[in-house]
Amino acid sequence: MTKVGLFGIGLDTYWGQFEGLLENLKNYQVQIKQKIESFHVKVVDAGMVDNPEKARTAADFLKSKDVEIVFLYVSTYALSSTVLPVAQKVKVPVVILNLQPVPQLDYKAFNQLNDRGKMTGVWLEHCQACSVPEIASVFNRTGIQYDFVTGYLQDEEAWAEIEAWTEAARVATAMRNNRLGVLGHYYGGMLDVYTDLTKQSATFGTHIEMLEMCELKKYRNEVTENEIQAKIQEFNSTFEVSSECETSEIERAASTSVALDKLVKAHNLGSMAYYYEGETGNEYENIATSVIAGNTLLTGKNIPVAGECEVKNAQAMKIMAEFGAGGSFSEFYLMDFKDDVVYLGHDGPAHFAIAEGRVKLVPLPVYHGKPGKGLSIQMSVKHGPVTLLSVVEGKNEVFLLVAEGESVPGSVLEIGNTNSRYKFSIGAKEFMNQWSKQGPAHHCAIGVGHIAGKIEKLGRLLNLNVIKIC
Repeated sequence: MTKVGLFGIGLDTYWGQFEGLLENLKNYQVQIKQKIESFHVKVVDAGMVDNPEKARTAADFLKSKDVEIVFLYVSTYALSSTVLPVAQKVKVPVVILNLQPVPQLDYKAFNQLNDRGKMTGVWLEHCQACSVPEIASVFNRTGIQYDFVTGYLQDEEAWAEIEAWTEAARVATAMRNNRLGVLGHYYGGMLDVYTDLTKQSATFGTHIEMLEMCELKKYRNEVTENEIQAKIQEFNSTFEVSSECETSEIERAASTSVALDKLVKAHNLGSMAYYYEGETGNEYENIATSVIAGNTLLTGKNIPVAGECEVKNAQAMKIMAEFGAGGSFSEFYLMDFKDDVVYLGHDGPAHFAIAEGRVKLVPLPVYHGKPGKGLSIQMSVKHGPVTLLSVVEGKNEVFLLVAEGESVPGSVLEIGNTNSRYKFSIGAKEFMNQWSKQGPAHHCAIGVGHIAGKIEKLGRLLNLNVIKIC
């Protein structure tokens, strides 16, 4: 499980002055820990830090546990000297939790205590905001990355923000632990698709595994009749297999799908980018023209596969998959200026788990721009909110390009490809101009739901700029 750090801050001078204050604040910290644990991460709790000496102990402890992110709970006023040593040592982003116990103090009951000592203790129990500017000032002056979540302990909006941070931490961990296979070579001449593999590894921590077509062919040669029949059953349960599909083509795609599964297992891959041409009629072409069904199955199982050896888009698809949004391989198809929509799709692979209705497996007499013929996927992305993501390799940096829109019903191109109609708040023309101006490759990953906010948090964790178009 992804590990996240937690520590609370307070001022030890208070504990002897105000009876019960420390116990109450510790209890709130326990509640926070338990709630964060419910988001399926392991919480490394360094306890209450109330002086600079404890800060150094907490810093060493959190550093030793290799946490992905640190949640700093401001329990009451605390000196910034109890915070800085921790942030400097752990060197991960800090999310400051400015969470009061309640949304509103019961002022009448408070003022009826008639004991200014007790009243001060109760006030300090609700005094989280006091330290927030101080901590920000110190972090700004020392170059430490941080964010705030402000609210109260039962604040659903605040907890949604905290959960989003834990999701981003999980995705950052997944990207660092991912093994991305590269099979074949780039589509010749697609200069936008070419990428610096070293830069991808440096940015995301992803291991790049170079794969050979001969290994895939070896696995394919070893496929048994039982394995083929089992894979055909999987095709029938996952796809709506068109009656137009020839038995020989289904068997060919099934054999390749079994071999792809074995390749993925042999190299423990979490994603893949592929493309191959070769001489007409060669054995590898037989494989390359029968991969779409198998790669779609892998993509729907959150092992995203990008065609045309689009490594950057395999990364984007993996990010979307780890956020649970899907992530289907797409490119721009056409624009409908009357309906103000943009069409995006591809001949495959697709993410069958985010389809509107059943996914169709259909024959294609020709793969446009590619050799051969075979089976392809016809589907549209589920109607409703969607997010587009592109990993962009710019002149000086890798950054994330994101947009939120809607997959809307209407006529689609029934050409044996994935394609959907998308609306954007800024309109089709302005979206197309602004998106393209950022210089992404012509592919992108499309997932369900509006998750730009989560992607922005991931960018913070990975120290990447995130540009949101809409």
